[in-house]
Amino acid sequence: MLDLSAVVMAKLIRNREVSSFELVSAHLDRIQQVNPAVNAVTDLLADSALRQAEAADRMLASGGECGPLHGVPFSIKDSIDVEGRTTTAGTTGRKNAPPALKDATLVHRLRYAGGIPIAKTNLPDLLFAYESDNLIFGRTNNPYDLSRTPGGSSGGESALIAACGSPLGLGSDAAGSVRIPAHFCGIASIKPTRGRLPRTGHVPPAGGWIEGLWQIGPMARHTEDLLLAMELLAGEDSLDLSSPPVSLMRAENLQQTRVAFFTDNGIARCTGEIANAVRRCADFLSQGGMIVEEQTPPGIDQAYELELALLGADRGEGIDAYLEAEGSTRVHPLLTGFMDRFRPFRAGASEFAARWAQWDEYRSRIAHFFEQFDAILCPVYTKPALAHGDSIKGNNFEGFSYTMAWNVAGTPAATVRCAETDGLPINVQIVTKPWRDMLALEICQLIETQFGGWQMPSIFPQHLRHYA
Repeated sequence: MLDLSAVVMAKLIRNREVSSFELVSAHLDRIQQVNPAVNAVTDLLADSALRQAEAADRMLASGGECGPLHGVPFSIKDSIDVEGRTTTAGTTGRKNAPPALKDATLVHRLRYAGGIPIAKTNLPDLLFAYESDNLIFGRTNNPYDLSRTPGGSSGGESALIAACGSPLGLGSDAAGSVRIPAHFCGIASIKPTRGRLPRTGHVPPAGGWIEGLWQIGPMARHTEDLLLAMELLAGEDSLDLSSPPVSLMRAENLQQTRVAFFTDNGIARCTGEIANAVRRCADFLSQGGMIVEEQTPPGIDQAYELELALLGADRGEGIDAYLEAEGSTRVHPLLTGFMDRFRPFRAGASEFAARWAQWDEYRSRIAHFFEQFDAILCPVYTKPALAHGDSIKGNNFEGFSYTMAWNVAGTPAATVRCAETDGLPINVQIVTKPWRDMLALEICQLIETQFGGWQMPSIFPQHLRHYA
């Protein structure tokens, strides 16, 4: 059961082919088997998950109404509130924070659809790193190669989902934090349009000028789960005022979709394997009837500096103050290394106004590009999963510009596995204009069908054979 999609798992439960209790129990067993190696889980919600699974089975037996995720477990990044559990955000000052009084809006919506929270997952200190390592829970390892990182900041989610400990989860993304982990672990994810999903219940909360850079986004092994998740999660909640009531739109004719692709953003060069994966996907989409052209969006080479300049406009003093207020007197070196990248961009009022004008111009140029194309196909990162500690070394950090570009633009960006090299996954990224999130996922689903999508990790063969 454990390698199936959440959609299929829910169907099996509704058809009485498996009970929710059996499914949740199997996932809990799986977590106990793989977590000692990958260290993805910060809080295992075993007792409450089993109680909710029993209740789900009783409801089904009594003829009660079942939601589309009835009885199916899901996981949550440990920066998103789950009622009655502590949200640490990976930082020492929140290790003993009071339990959340209620679910984050998106957790509540998955519960309302019948989903069952099963685990909270690891992340970097206060989310700022491309590796998931902190001073509370330690380092998360990539299930395809334990010597490598699953990425960050939603690395615990990507590792757990890829290792079949959860079919579906919630991460968040300010500079690539759901897409980099998905690429490193070969699963699917989407950073939705700026404002598409409410962020109520996230730690740190939305606010300030950088709220335009980030979103909460779903992660899964199978793209069909992301399509369902977006339908369940989208919509205003009256609390996050940056989330407007814009309806989801599905594509009417994918064959006439106009796709631009590029393999070099002018900032960091990709390996041959990554570039070839993008080109193979471009050829596939072209053969399927899409209008595909190699074109690099204008101004894309500004994305790296612009993202860091926006994050560092106050030289990181807002983050420093937040850490101090939370009592985080010690921080992880990865957080220090990330902040060292943007601290030099401190700006006075006039300089910040100029940066904001540059940001507006950047978004305008991307919007104009989408008058010619419906979607963009490009790399997620310059290479497969990095070794632990390598994200802030050399020019590796500049490679994250391939995801930063779409945080700065505010556009939806989805990712799916399409290849591998030396046993490590390779994903590509599909970007669409704002509010066309579903088109990005529909194109990802075509790529997934053609190239196979997520593949079972091979480093736990005795466990995987038992459940596959």
